[in-house]
Amino acid sequence: MLRFPLVAAAIALAALVVVGAGAPAGARTAPKAFPVTIVTAEGKVTVAKRPLRVISLSPTATESLFAIGAGPQVVAVDNQSDYPKSVPKTSLSGYTPNVEAIAGYRPDLVVAAYDPKGLSAALRKLGIPVVVQGAASTFKGAYQQIRQLGLVTGHVSDAARVITGMKTKINRIVRASRPKAGGLSVYHELTPDLYSASTKSFVGKVYEALGLRNIADSADTAGTGYPQLSAEYVVSQSPDLIVLADSVCCGQTAATVAARPGWDRIKAVRSGSIVRIDDSIASRWGPRLVNFFRALASALGRLS
Repeated sequence: MLRFPLVAAAIALAALVVVGAGAPAGARTAPKAFPVTIVTAEGKVTVAKRPLRVISLSPTATESLFAIGAGPQVVAVDNQSDYPKSVPKTSLSGYTPNVEAIAGYRPDLVVAAYDPKGLSAALRKLGIPVVVQGAASTFKGAYQQIRQLGLVTGHVSDAARVITGMKTKINRIVRASRPKAGGLSVYHELTPDLYSASTKSFVGKVYEALGLRNIADSADTAGTGYPQLSAEYVVSQSPDLIVLADSVCCGQTAATVAARPGWDRIKAVRSGSIVRIDDSIASRWGPRLVNFFRALASALGRLS
C-alpha cells in the first residue's frame, strides 16, 4: 500500500509517448511493435523487445499489468502488491529496493513507482530497462500510465480496452451521482492522525468529479494535496460524508470515529454516513479506480 507522504512527493507521469525510430510504419498503435521508446518523468526508456520477465515494484502498476493481460509476463511483484490474488508476491521492496535481489529474477523489464537510491541507473547498467510511474495527479495521467504499460509489454489494444471501460463506467457513475451530491461535503481520512486529501491530490479529483465539497481544501494552505487537519477543524466543518481510507491499515471504523471527543456532533456521524474503503483501492490509481467511484456513489445514494 502506498503511504501518503510518498504519494504526495511523487510526480505524475509525463504524457508524451513516442515509438522508437527503428520501428516500422504504423508502430505507434501496433500491439507488438518493438523496439518501443516512451518518455516518463525519469526520461526516455527504450524496450528493445517484448518483455517476458517483468518485475513490478508498484502495486498500482501490478494491477494494471494484470488487467491488460500482461500477467503471464510478470515473474515477481513487490511486497505491497496484493491484487489480484494470483500475483507472484515476493519480499522485494519498492521503497528500499535491493538491486541484486531484483536482478536475481533475471528481469527484462522493471516497473516502479519511485526511483530510490538510484535504482534505475543501477539496473540500466545491468541492461535492464526501468519504467518509473509516479503517482498520477489526474485521471488523464492515470490512463496514460496504463497506455504506456500496454506499449512496453505488447498489449496496446488490451490497454486501450481497459481505459475505455474505465472511462465509460466512471462517466456513467458521475452522471448518476452528481445530482445527489449537490451541496454535500466530504472528509477523506488517510490516517488516524487526521491527514486528509484535498482536491489537489488524485483522490481529491474523485470527489471533485462527483460534485462533493472537500473540507480539506480550505486547510491545504501549503498546496501539498495532503494537509493534516485538527479534530476541532473537522468537527467545525461537520462533513456530510466521512470516508475512512485507514480502516484496513489502522482499524478505523464508524464506532472508533464516533468515540472521538466531540465527533458525535458531526452530521456524517449522526446519520451513519461513514464509509470504510479498502486502503489499497483508495490509494491506487489503476483499474480499480472504478470500484472507488462505485463505493462513493453507493454512499451518496444512501445519503439522498
